Amino acid sequence: MRPARFARCLIALALVVALPSAFAQSRATDPQPPAGAGVAAAFAKFWAADSPADAARLADEIAKTGVTFDDALRLLKLGRTYTAQPTGVIQLQNRTEDGIEHYYAVNVPPAYDPARRYQVRFQLHGGIGGRSDNKPRGDGAIGALAGAEQIYVLPYAWNDAPWWGDDQILNLNAIVDALKRKYNIDENHVVVSGVSDGATGTYFIAMRDTTPFASFLPLNGFIGVLSNAEIDDGRIFPSNLRNKPMFVVNGGRDRLYPTSIVEPYTRHLMSAGVEMDYHPQPDGEHNTKWWPEIQDLFEKFVVDHPRNPNPDKLTWQTADLSHNRAHWLVIDELGSAPGEAKELPDANVVARSETALIAETEGPMFTRPKPAGRVDLVRSGNTVQATTRGVTAFTLLLSPDTFDFTQPVKVVANGREVFNARVDRSVATLLKWAARDNDRTMLYAAELHIKLLR
Repeated sequence: MRPARFARCLIALALVVALPSAFAQSRATDPQPPAGAGVAAAFAKFWAADSPADAARLADEIAKTGVTFDDALRLLKLGRTYTAQPTGVIQLQNRTEDGIEHYYAVNVPPAYDPARRYQVRFQLHGGIGGRSDNKPRGDGAIGALAGAEQIYVLPYAWNDAPWWGDDQILNLNAIVDALKRKYNIDENHVVVSGVSDGATGTYFIAMRDTTPFASFLPLNGFIGVLSNAEIDDGRIFPSNLRNKPMFVVNGGRDRLYPTSIVEPYTRHLMSAGVEMDYHPQPDGEHNTKWWPEIQDLFEKFVVDHPRNPNPDKLTWQTADLSHNRAHWLVIDELGSAPGEAKELPDANVVARSETALIAETEGPMFTRPKPAGRVDLVRSGNTVQATTRGVTAFTLLLSPDTFDFTQPVKVVANGREVFNARVDRSVATLLKWAARDNDRTMLYAAELHIKLLR
C-alpha cells in the first residue's frame, strides 16, 4: 500500500474510533439535548401550558413520543426558554381552586434579564382586620422594605381570607406557578416574609406548606396568635417548622408582640430543633424603622440558605391528606401501624419549666382534637430510615439526583425493613411530577409506595 493511501486509511480509522466519544461529548455539552421533532413539539406545548393541570394533560403527549428517560430528564432540567417580559410594578389576579378571586402585585427589576435566574420574596402585609374585601391597597410597590435586586410579590389578604387559611396556601402556590411560567425564577431562592399579621401568617405557611420555599422570615409577628380558638383548627404543627430555616425580628417596645412575650416561644422552638436566626430590637416598636440596620443581615440570610430540593432529613405531620407532602415525602393514609413509635419529640409540647412563660395553663401550644400522623425521614445513600406515628402508608419520591438507580433502594420503617430492591426509572412518573411542581431542580424518577400494615 502506498504511504499516502496508508495514511488516509489511518486517519479514517481514527475518525471512526473517535466518532462515538465525540458524539457523546457533543450530547453532554449541547445546551439543547438532541431530540426528534415530535419530542420537541410536545415539550414546546408542555412549557406553554397555563397551569399544572394543563401541563399534566400534555405530559401524556410527551410520553407517547417514545422519548427516553435520559432525554426527558435533560430537557426538564433545562426548562422552558424565557423571553423578555414586563418590568416594574405589575398588578395581577388569579382564581384559586376553591373559587376565590385574589389580586397580587409583582415587582420586577427594571433590568430583568430572562437568561438569569431571580430570587423571589413574598412580602405579606399586616392589618388584616381592617380589610373587608380582596381589593389591592396602595400602588403595589415593595417600598421601604426593598432589599437586594429580586422579584417581589405582594399578595393581599382580608377578613374572609386571612394568611392563616388554606385558601392563601392555594393562592401562594398558584402565584409561584404562574411566575415560573413567565419569569426565570430561581426555584431554590423563593422565600416568604411578612410584617405583623403577615409575619404570623408566615409561621402558618411554614407549618402547612414547606415544599416550594427556601426559608421563612417573620417580622414583628407572633406564632402564639395562631392558638386563638378562631384560628387553631387542630392542624397546626410546630414540628413542621424544623424543615426550613427562619429569620425572626421582634421589638422590645412593640405594643402588640413585645420580645417579653415572643422570646419564650422563640427559645422553645429553637430548643425543639427549629433553625432560627433571631434578631430582637430592644427599642423596636410595632413598625420596621429598624430595617436599614437589619436589611443586609436579612438578605445575606436568604442568599446563605437556598432550598435543598431533596433534603436528606424531613419531618412532616398532618391531620388530613390535604397538606400531606414535604418534598419527596407524601403521607397517604393515617392510622396506627404495628411497631410505630410510641412518642416522637414534639415542638408542640412545652416543657413544664417553660409553661408559665408561654401559657397561663399547662398544655400544648396548639390543640389536637383529632389524631394526626407524622413521618420522620433520614436518607443516607440509597437507604431511607423512616420513623412513623399515626401513619399506615406513605410514598417516597425518588430523585435521580439523590438515588442511584443501578443499586437497590432500602427502606427501614420503625426498625423493620419494608423494602429492598431495584427501582425502575419511569418517564411517566418523571413527567407527572414535573407537570405538578413546575420545578427544574426537583424531579422524580420513581414513586415508592410503602404500606406499613403488611
